[in-house]
Amino acid sequence: MITGPRLCRCALFMMMLGMIACSQESPSETPATTDPAHRTRDKAIHPVSTSETQIVTALVTVRPSHSVLSLAGKVSYGEDRYSKISSALVGRVQKIHGQLGEFVKAGDLLVTIESPEIASAYSEFIKEHSDLSYAQRSYGLAKDLYEIKALPQKDLKQAENDFVKAKAEFRRAREKLLALQVSKEELDKPIAAQTITSTYQIRSPLSGTIVDRAVTPGQSVSGDPNQVLFTVADLNTVQVIADVYERDLGLVKIKQQATVSVEAFPEEGFPATISAIGDVVDQTTRTIKLRAVVDNSDRKLKPGMFARLNVKLSESLPYPLIPQEAVLEMDGNMYVYVVDGENHYIKRPIKTGLPSSGHISVLSGLEAGETIVVKGAVLLKGQDMNVEDEGLSSEHLAPTSPPKS
Repeated sequence: MITGPRLCRCALFMMMLGMIACSQESPSETPATTDPAHRTRDKAIHPVSTSETQIVTALVTVRPSHSVLSLAGKVSYGEDRYSKISSALVGRVQKIHGQLGEFVKAGDLLVTIESPEIASAYSEFIKEHSDLSYAQRSYGLAKDLYEIKALPQKDLKQAENDFVKAKAEFRRAREKLLALQVSKEELDKPIAAQTITSTYQIRSPLSGTIVDRAVTPGQSVSGDPNQVLFTVADLNTVQVIADVYERDLGLVKIKQQATVSVEAFPEEGFPATISAIGDVVDQTTRTIKLRAVVDNSDRKLKPGMFARLNVKLSESLPYPLIPQEAVLEMDGNMYVYVVDGENHYIKRPIKTGLPSSGHISVLSGLEAGETIVVKGAVLLKGQDMNVEDEGLSSEHLAPTSPPKS
C-alpha cells in the first residue's frame, strides 16, 4: 500500500503522462505551404509532357529537291490557230459547204448567204459611179471654158471640188462592196459586164478542222459578231493553260520544257514548252495563268480536256527535307517548331518548296542538323507560355544557298 509522499509523486507522474498523450493526439491545423513562384516556374520549364501529348521530334536532313512542278490545267486551241467565223451582214443561209469535222484550207467556201444588203451596196456603187462620171466631164468642160476666158475661175474651182468629192464617194462605195467579198476583178469590169448578185460567201480564213458548226440551211443570220457560225482550228498545235501559285512563280520561265499528261493517256507524256506567263494574279485563287505550247500532230489532245502540266525545273538542288505534317500554315505563312532545349520550342517561319511523297523541301529558314517537331506540332500552336515566336515573316526571308549534302 502506497501512502504519504510516494502517493503524491505517483499521482503527479500520471498527470504528466496524460498531458503528453493529449498533445501527441491533437493534429496540426496549419497546412504545409508551397511556393507559388516555384510552381509557376515548373509549368514554364516543363509545360508539355511528351508522353501525354505524343510529340515526336526528328533531325532535319538534306536531300535533292523535287525536280518537277506539277500544275493543273486545261487543253485549249493554240493562240492565232483558231477562228470563230460570223456573218458581217444580215441575210438568210442559202447553202452550207463546210461540214463538222471536215478539214478545210484557207480560202475554202464555208457558207453562202443571200442578203439584200449587197444589192443595196451595189446600187449605191452604181450611183456613185454615175456621179463620178458626170463630175469628171463637168470638170473637163470647165477647164476648156476657162482657157478661152468663157468661165470665171470660181466656177472652175467649184467643178474641181465636185470632182474630188465624187471620187471620194465612189471609192467609199467600192470599198464597201469589197468588204462584202465582191471580187476586185468583178468591180474592175465595165458596168454593163458586171454580174454582181445578192449572195454573200463566207470563206475560211485559215487552214484547219471545222470543230464547231452552229448554222443550218435557211437560217437567218443577224450580222452580230457574237453569232458564231463556224469555228475552224488548226489542231496540229494546241496549248495548255495552267494555274501557278505565287510561291512557285519563281520556278518557271519562258521556253522552259515540260510534259503534259491527261486521263485518256495516263502512261504518255506529251512534250511542251512554256510560251507565256501571265502578269495578273487572280484575286480569288491567288494564281497566275501560264501557257504552254504542245505538238498535237497525232490529234490525241482534245481542246477542253483537263490536263497536268509537269514543268521540268532547271536543276535539282539539295535542300532540307521535312515531313509535310511538321509544317503549319498561319495567315498564309509557313512555320515549324524547332526544339530549343528540353520541353522548349521556338516557332520559326520558313519558305517551302515543292511537296513530294509526304515531304516538303525548305528553301530558307531551316538548317540541316536542327531538330524539329514532326508530329504533334498542332498541339503546340497557340501555347504562348512555352513557345517563343521569333516574330519573323516568311515573306521577309531571302532564299539561302542550299547546304552541302
